[in-house]
Amino acid sequence: MAIHIDRREFIATVGGAAAAWPLAAAFALATAVSRPALAQDWPARPVRIVVPYAPGGSTDTVARITADRLSRIWGQQVVIENKPGAGTNIAAAAVASSDPDGYTIFIGSSSLVTSRLLYRSLPYAPSDLAPVTLVCTFPLLLLVPNSSPARSVAEFIAFARDNKGKVTFASPGVGTVPHLAGELFKQIAGIEMTHVPYRGDAPALTDTIAGRVDLQIGGSAMLEQIRSGQVRGLAVTTAKRSQLAPDLPSAAEAGVRGFDVTGWFAFFVPGRTSRTIVEKIHIDTVTALRDPAVKANFDNIGMVAVGSTPEELAALLTAETEKWQPVIKQAHIALD
Repeated sequence: MAIHIDRREFIATVGGAAAAWPLAAAFALATAVSRPALAQDWPARPVRIVVPYAPGGSTDTVARITADRLSRIWGQQVVIENKPGAGTNIAAAAVASSDPDGYTIFIGSSSLVTSRLLYRSLPYAPSDLAPVTLVCTFPLLLLVPNSSPARSVAEFIAFARDNKGKVTFASPGVGTVPHLAGELFKQIAGIEMTHVPYRGDAPALTDTIAGRVDLQIGGSAMLEQIRSGQVRGLAVTTAKRSQLAPDLPSAAEAGVRGFDVTGWFAFFVPGRTSRTIVEKIHIDTVTALRDPAVKANFDNIGMVAVGSTPEELAALLTAETEKWQPVIKQAHIALD
């Protein structure tokens, strides 16, 4: 299935966000005071994309698909370096402290926003990273076991109300976006659910299939399990139906108004990287994302290519902060 990149919808979603996010200031700083660079001379050697997770996951796959096309555009090898740990903070700190020359890129996600809200301290400042481009977005999924009596979001909410204090939901870990999405779902729907954290999506899915948990909030890669009949999909978490799963309603469409959670991956560089290099990486990444083979590969893993400007990505970060801060505060979530 071909992927349609609807940047206008993305801009409308984040365009009204305030510029309060520190990375927006970091981008302005990078423009104003960083060392001069000639984009036409860059890159003159291999480029690293630092992935904050182990090989094989969705972040790693997105990075490798994009890196392969960028290697051909730049005529230089783009190397993937996996630095898992500390909720993506190890990788983010490594890139933040790298030379601001464009040769080290961080592929980040919502965790770049939520880490500031979950951890007491971080090994880097938000201004140490500058936004380059939103690479792709994807919906999360509300999944239930086939043994569940719920065949819709409304039926699941009714089930949760009838079984107050007994309903569980699974996520790939404390503080992950699926966990926070579950907390937001609880708050908007007015139901109680006990969070059951796992070490990743796969073990959570195993228990969902077996009926050991009542609900799982997982990534779009689990569309395969829905299509094969291993689990039942109730809805996507985005405001509108996803082109990746047109048969699934959005949770908002199913009656949970105001529930809108979109997963994403984006590129960042050290905060003092020159504007010319940031623009070079941005423009060439957008070119890569328009490649039909890249689109097809993204489609296969449940991703939709975007390719935003640095300013649009900064606005998204602000909007994400405004969304998750009250959710985390109300749910009393904190990480050491």
